[in-house]
Amino acid sequence: MKGNMNNMMKQMQKMQKKMEKAQEELYEMSFEATAGGGMVKVVANGKKEITDVQIQEDVVDPDDVDMLQDLILAATNDVIKQIDDKTNDTMGEFTKGMNMPGMF
Repeated sequence: MKGNMNNMMKQMQKMQKKMEKAQEELYEMSFEATAGGGMVKVVANGKKEITDVQIQEDVVDPDDVDMLQDLILAATNDVIKQIDDKTNDTMGEFTKGMNMPGMF
């Protein structure tokens, strides 16, 4: 029984190391989304930190600031969704088949 428990603990430690490595890799990834046919581009890392925003001059219209704000929001929400989807796909590999409430 004790040997079985030790083996189980080793397996859990191994899985934890793999999960940490996967999380680290996710954090280092770069995600980008555009809106308005590429007029606005938002880039973020896997930690959901916005690292760059690019706005084409053509879309900057002082009479239509609302449109620019909408494009920035759309691109930002899209990039965050991409990060969430990738995180769920990647980390879901570790929790598949496990009934562990509260994990991810």
